[in-house]
Amino acid sequence: MRASFTLITAILLAISPFANAEMDMPESASAPPATEVSVSEVNVSPGSPDKTQDLLLYALSLNGTRYKYGGRDADSGFDCSGFVRYVYGQVAGLSLPGSAHAISKVGAQITKSELKPGDLVFFNTLRRAFSHVGIYLGDNRFIHASSSSTGDVMVSDLTERYWSKRFNGARRYALSE
Repeated sequence: MRASFTLITAILLAISPFANAEMDMPESASAPPATEVSVSEVNVSPGSPDKTQDLLLYALSLNGTRYKYGGRDADSGFDCSGFVRYVYGQVAGLSLPGSAHAISKVGAQITKSELKPGDLVFFNTLRRAFSHVGIYLGDNRFIHASSSSTGDVMVSDLTERYWSKRFNGARRYALSE
């Protein structure tokens, strides 16, 4: 059953492009468009027993899910911390704290140069540190529940000026098999 879900998800992601959108921010700032990414580009192979790959596949399967402030599930929508909590809870059985700032205080702190797929990346998007969180996919891309103005979960690029200027740090969590 799990292998079938993974294979179906991989196929759907391979044939459907990701939507372009902008990040909710002050009028003076301009977020980069969403990045298109395919399953093969994040080194995810269907049916792999690796928990990190399962985590990435599951996160990507939620691409396009609507944004909802305070949202914690796929049916009603997600905010950034709700999205991360949901993915990690569903795939890894981890119960993370309720806000991006609280999530930034647990797990192993890592540097930007140490990022690996499945790590969490944090940003200052509301003029306060660790106010936004996403899941790193590899190749400078991350998936996150962006904002009410973009309306959905999307993939973005860390090297875009908006994100690189606001990067606050990263955390890693051990994913058991």
